Amino acid sequence: MAQGFQVADSLPDDVFVDDIVVPATDGYMLAATLYLPRGAKHTAVLINSATAVPRKIYRSFATYLAGRGCVVLTYDYRGIGGSRPASLRGFAATMSDWAALDISSAVTWMRGRYKGIPLAVVGHSFGGQAIGLLPNNDMIARSLMVSAQAAYWGLMTPPEGYRVYALMNYIGRPATKLFGYAPGKLAVGEDLPKGVFLQWSDWVMNKRYYYDDPKLAALANYGQYTHPVRALSFTDDPWATRPMVELLCSGFTATQPEILSIAPKEIGAKKIGHFGFFKPEFREMLWKDAADWLTAKT
Repeated sequence: MAQGFQVADSLPDDVFVDDIVVPATDGYMLAATLYLPRGAKHTAVLINSATAVPRKIYRSFATYLAGRGCVVLTYDYRGIGGSRPASLRGFAATMSDWAALDISSAVTWMRGRYKGIPLAVVGHSFGGQAIGLLPNNDMIARSLMVSAQAAYWGLMTPPEGYRVYALMNYIGRPATKLFGYAPGKLAVGEDLPKGVFLQWSDWVMNKRYYYDDPKLAALANYGQYTHPVRALSFTDDPWATRPMVELLCSGFTATQPEILSIAPKEIGAKKIGHFGFFKPEFREMLWKDAADWLTAKT
């Protein structure tokens, strides 16, 4: 359910950008972009994308963080953006794979390459949902979750929840089974692998989202995460309402997440929604505080 917006093409002179590949746990190569400050590096930051959202959406925010002395990695999950195969028909991937194989490997890659500095993670929507599922989430020093939620349709702002229910059950699932993948034109963002969409739609129908999935053994990994979590919730975001954010945060049993609800009018904005945080116009209103928190020493 991605919405596109312009990303800044210009880069400050103190930031170096390199397109690379990062191997997933099973050897699948993930397209990635590394943002490096030309000066001292004091924090490593991994940005986990939302569902069906390519890494280019986070370019401006990643550049901003690099300008503040962070080394930042963005990357595409398998089947998305630069990590998409020639055809998605028959391509095996699930959301569980994204967490266990792709995101966990990106955490390990960053932790291994930048051992002397703390690793923080920014998780947008699914990218935040995945943090508790990671087998190596104990490597993460801080987690900033942006519009990350337990995405049960019944907790979405009406009438959006009814639209999502109808889209997934009456259009999305039949089309996905017919074509062998979920077409992006269904308003989910980019095309999605069949297994990703079907698992996602199953979770969205559950009152406790993936917490109600008896096959999701990775839920046990929540208990090993003990570090700070901050969850940002925006009052005009129909896909990540405060109750949905609270439900996701309830999985963190070994730490106490801080949940911040932000209304657009509080920061002088007309709207923020599910994607607005990453727009350059929020550099001073939202990014500065987020960067301060991500790079805090305690």
